[in-house]
Amino acid sequence: MTTNQPRRRSGLQRLLHDRNWRFALPRIVLLSALGWLLVQQLLPRSSFAGTPEELWPNTDFSRHSVPLDEFEPGGPPKDGIPPIDRPKFAPASAVDWLADDAPVIVVQLANVARAYPLEILVWHEIVNDILSDVPIVVTFCPLCNAALVFDRRVAGETLDFGTTGWLRLSDLVMYDRHSESWWQQFTGEAVVGKMTGAKLTQIPAQIIGFADFRAAWPAGEVLTRRTGHRRRYGENPYVGYDSMRQNPLLPEHEDRRLRPMERVLAAQIGALQRVYPFTVIAKLGLIHDRIGDTPVVVFARKKGMRSALDGERIARSKRLPAAAVFIARHGDQDLAFVTDGDGFRDRQTGSRWNLLGHAIDGPLAGQRLHALPGGIHFAFAWLAFKPDGEIYQPD
Repeated sequence: MTTNQPRRRSGLQRLLHDRNWRFALPRIVLLSALGWLLVQQLLPRSSFAGTPEELWPNTDFSRHSVPLDEFEPGGPPKDGIPPIDRPKFAPASAVDWLADDAPVIVVQLANVARAYPLEILVWHEIVNDILSDVPIVVTFCPLCNAALVFDRRVAGETLDFGTTGWLRLSDLVMYDRHSESWWQQFTGEAVVGKMTGAKLTQIPAQIIGFADFRAAWPAGEVLTRRTGHRRRYGENPYVGYDSMRQNPLLPEHEDRRLRPMERVLAAQIGALQRVYPFTVIAKLGLIHDRIGDTPVVVFARKKGMRSALDGERIARSKRLPAAAVFIARHGDQDLAFVTDGDGFRDRQTGSRWNLLGHAIDGPLAGQRLHALPGGIHFAFAWLAFKPDGEIYQPD
């Protein structure tokens, strides 16, 4: 006698075919390993074997500021994750392929602004660009969820950057094409090679939903998909990555003050470092604080953007707060804010402000708050690179 009961799938079948997010990252690891073994059989052994010194003959490994044994191969070779060197842009008003809540990195210099969609950066990690006559490098490390922007000028030279294919503390390691020195993305510091000790100047940037950028900068430009490379833009190659409680691909998490994969908004004033956990931001939406003697404010939209590291399609991934941090001062006057619809209003002048710190109505219309450098990261990365930093605790 037979029945129509469904056949029980083996563990391997579940790993390969189950749509549950719990199987997504192990599936990526398994398939990547199988693909890697296949490629190793097809290409010469010398393409993969060798020490960093052998693979990078133009890099001076005798000069380094961190232990060389802290570097680990990430898989791809030099520029195997290709940087974008000739970025092409379109007016925000003409972009119809980005959802309103698609996450974008926003860079504002003088009276010019550009948005760099994470759906593109997740495949390239580096964009060498020039904005308002300033050579900049826009970077994104998916493993750390670190989107950081730097001035590419160092000691009178303008550098171009690429990807080494190596990681340190799970963070992207870049190289400059002039000296082939290695640079830590999270700190913007050269840690191996001729330029060891040199440091890039960080430029404040925000990660917000595309609609907020378009509203603030209708004439702003957006990095397009015309990158010169064929990639599945809009798809996430790290499915389920930010949903894991303890990610097995990351180094052991020693600092237990925050959950490793908690997102945090970082702020820096001089040598002072502080982060605002997203669990707190999601509850409050507006935070007043002081870093040293400086008044600061965190503006947030509680479901302002999608995660770039959750679902298979970014447009259908989970929603996250969009948040930015500013000095809460205009001229010599400290400002205190209240929420006002989808924006914020200061108590001192009654002016209304948007998520990017622009006054859009009232006596201060046209003015902007001073944005602080920092960025949005996974907590494990910030704690690893900023162990002496402070964590905001609400009263």
